[in-house]
Amino acid sequence: MCSISGIYRGAGVDAGDVETAERMSRTMRHRGPDGEGTVRLPLSVLCHNRLAVMDQEGGAQPMERGVGHDRYVVVYNGEIYNGEELRAAFRAEGIVPTTHCDTELLLYAYALWGEAAVKRLEGIFAFAVYDRVRDTLFCARDRMGVKPFFYYEEEGRFYFASELKALFSVKRPTVGREGLWQLLFLSPVTLPGTTVFEGIRQLGAGECLTVSAGQTRRRTYWRPPARRLDCTREEAVAHTRTLLEGAIRRQLVADVPLCSFLSGGLDSSVVSSVGASALRGEGRQLDTWSFAYEGNREAYKPSLLQPASDDSYAALMADYIGSCHRVLTIPTEALADALEDATLARDFPGQADIDSSLLWFCRQIKKTHTVALSGECADEIFGGYPWFYRPEMLEREFFPWIHQPMGRAALFRADLIAPTEGYAYLSEQYRHAVSEASVLESDSPSMRTSRIASHLSMTFFMASLLERKDRMSMATGLEVRVPFADHHLVEFVYNVPWEYKFHGAVEKSLLRDAMAPYLPDAVRERKKSPYPKTHNRAYEELVYRRLCHRLASPNSRLRPLLDARALDALTAGEDGVWFGQLMARAQLYAWLYQMDLWLERYDVALSL
Repeated sequence: MCSISGIYRGAGVDAGDVETAERMSRTMRHRGPDGEGTVRLPLSVLCHNRLAVMDQEGGAQPMERGVGHDRYVVVYNGEIYNGEELRAAFRAEGIVPTTHCDTELLLYAYALWGEAAVKRLEGIFAFAVYDRVRDTLFCARDRMGVKPFFYYEEEGRFYFASELKALFSVKRPTVGREGLWQLLFLSPVTLPGTTVFEGIRQLGAGECLTVSAGQTRRRTYWRPPARRLDCTREEAVAHTRTLLEGAIRRQLVADVPLCSFLSGGLDSSVVSSVGASALRGEGRQLDTWSFAYEGNREAYKPSLLQPASDDSYAALMADYIGSCHRVLTIPTEALADALEDATLARDFPGQADIDSSLLWFCRQIKKTHTVALSGECADEIFGGYPWFYRPEMLEREFFPWIHQPMGRAALFRADLIAPTEGYAYLSEQYRHAVSEASVLESDSPSMRTSRIASHLSMTFFMASLLERKDRMSMATGLEVRVPFADHHLVEFVYNVPWEYKFHGAVEKSLLRDAMAPYLPDAVRERKKSPYPKTHNRAYEELVYRRLCHRLASPNSRLRPLLDARALDALTAGEDGVWFGQLMARAQLYAWLYQMDLWLERYDVALSL
């Protein structure tokens, strides 16, 4: 993967724009340690940092190609998985690519099909193409929003970048009341197409935009279509297996060392097993990694949200597929230490140690591998969360993964944040999101619930998980691929009757049955267990002490915003999960610590 950034100015770019664009690009050097490039065009400056995965010699960017002339210039971040299909189409037009990299394929696709090229591309991507003839800039993001694209417009200039920190080179980060509400009620989730920062937006999944002198035109080119699916469950199971096998195998292509994350859960086991089988056919062995926490074995207690520990399942699965398996165990002190770098990687407070642990793990894996496969996104697509089969969770008119909507907001001074108004605003945003789900009039009540739950999960919850995966991995220069985020698979499963997915009242039964040939029964039948977290009581005590130390400083930016009595009550009260399946009191302390750190390090202006 890579970073992209640039500036478009309808009146023409100058030397100052070049300097600014290169300054933006330098903030994201971690995403592309293998090369960098800048090109100045009449109305644009384009910059790129490269992490070489394919064709390490021929894939330098910005890249200029054209059909008959050098008309187009591109900067691109991503992976195209239907390269052979595209090459066949190019040959029919007399075009012969000269490299093995995706960037050239993207350029020729745009040259042949223009803006419609995004519908011909299969993969994960964010890119910008400058047209020398029309003097326009076309930008797009992949269908599932795996790769990031942020932008900001001011005084006739359009700035874009892979990460927020690059845009802070030209605009001080400012958070207004609506941004603060997102932080307190939704974070790490944000509203689609927005950020928590005033004036800075992002392309949503399946969106593109065209910039020309005096105009920016943004549109949606893809969303999962609702249609009636007429097939038996056996046919749905077989087709799901075919689609998922294809998605995983396509993502094994790389010219650098490749591995997979293997927790022993259903999703990572499916990806690892199919990957190991495909590589074994080539005479190769898959490397797998699992993650653990210091002191977890002694501290772990089964719960509804985490019914079983991963350790034995990961070992069982590694033995079953014959992978070269290693376990990474993060020390408690290192988990807390990484909170700062995790904040800087995401550019705002995210999922506390759920972020910092992944950042630490990716750093260790990067020492031997450049590409990893992950089982992320299966729950959102196959219905793994309780709100898929418990309609009352969708009927309470607030995002169902937020268990205590006022949990964080109650810790802040009501006169500053207006929590009641914030809750009402975001409740309205929730109702609007529900209304945007693609449904059919003929849908049964359970199918309608399934579609709405899928839409919400992919648009909000999955978007946050993908953001986390991208920032934490790319902060270390590791590319993580997510085969479940394959749009062919998503389009099919979105339309599979809910009764097929929840057969026997078992969540993700469609996935379990489809991939049964790849799994031992113990893993196939295992109850859902989320990304592992620490249960070590010492971690909560450690982050609480660090939070108190920051709040005691006269320079604390967070302390004046907090209700001290509410914070004391939190400390004295009972523990409880407040977001998703993982974030409890220890994670709330860590999040507050990140919040104070972020306000200081980024010099965030609050416009309340």
